[in-house]
Amino acid sequence: MPDHDVLIVGAGPVGLLLACLLVQEGVRVAVCERRADADDRTRAIGIHHPGLEALDAAGIGDSVRMEALRLDGGEVRSRRRILAALTFGPDRPVLILPQPRTGALLRARLQSLSSEALLLGCDVQGLRQTADAVQVTAASTDGPHELSASVVVVADGVRSRLRDEIEAGWRRRRGRASYAMVDLADATPDARAVLHCEPEGLVESFPLPGGRRRWVVREPAAGEAAMGNAEGGGLGRIEGFCATIEMRTGIALEPAPDATPTAFVAAQHTARRLQHGRVVLLGDAAHEISPIGGQGMNLGWMDAVRLAADLVRTPPSREPDLSGFERQVRRSASRAQRRSAFYMSMGAPAPWAVVRGRELVMHGLGSAPLRGWTAGLLTMRGL
Repeated sequence: MPDHDVLIVGAGPVGLLLACLLVQEGVRVAVCERRADADDRTRAIGIHHPGLEALDAAGIGDSVRMEALRLDGGEVRSRRRILAALTFGPDRPVLILPQPRTGALLRARLQSLSSEALLLGCDVQGLRQTADAVQVTAASTDGPHELSASVVVVADGVRSRLRDEIEAGWRRRRGRASYAMVDLADATPDARAVLHCEPEGLVESFPLPGGRRRWVVREPAAGEAAMGNAEGGGLGRIEGFCATIEMRTGIALEPAPDATPTAFVAAQHTARRLQHGRVVLLGDAAHEISPIGGQGMNLGWMDAVRLAADLVRTPPSREPDLSGFERQVRRSASRAQRRSAFYMSMGAPAPWAVVRGRELVMHGLGSAPLRGWTAGLLTMRGL
């Protein structure tokens, strides 16, 4: 008999949520996480309606609501004019909570359900399938370990080291660009997000709990990059980062001496296959969604809810039939990637003729007849 019914590789928000859902149903679960400590990197911050429903199902929805900041709405600007303004109603709320705190709540919930489920410092290095189980080779500070499970869920992120184990492939999808971001004190805090779709490139700002605001800047064009270096080090240093924001938007920020912008590449990929026998990919290991739009973590939670339902219905002795799950995941991921690619195109550096055209598009999307539809699009309706 295998040691576990389900072994999850990766204790990110998606893997932890799946573990909570399964343990609540009496499934024997282990979560292997190669890090010995919690991941404190601030990445995803937005929680949409379907993600909140998943957190409710995992038992931490109320705790998230208590700690998160709720967005009143958002604005889209270009050339220092408001093109569209949206309000997020109570039926489609958008909550803001940094990922480390969301992860901490999920981790605490899992440990309250099963004190032995989370295996920290357990680095899964190989998988081998047999007729009725998956044999897992892992390393830790205590030395090598051998574990077994009826099903292994690979949820170890975009750079999954185990994706090749099931020959899943990794197909690039439309939408790729470079950005930098930093969290700064908000001099005039409010609860609205602002997107500046400027000719030189996107500038986003999102309010955070605790009177702070996240700023995201698209990598500048070559000429602007040279100017940024002359003004103070480009986007890699806080002085150049703030100078770029002021040049594009007219907003003057106070550079915090201890703040360092983080560079990242927004890209999109999909695995060619999600299941091989008793091994299945989940979350970012299955599909990479551009963070421009804030859909990736929420989509992973939606996938986890679907997968949990299938695994609970399947006796551990049987290999799960996840063909329906895979179809749903592919359909949702494809729609999310198309939306993210559109959002990225609206904030790309562009000549004046293109800028004028997309300003008309954004103005139209924010008009009274389309405003409700646009708000639904931004809050993941239809995924």
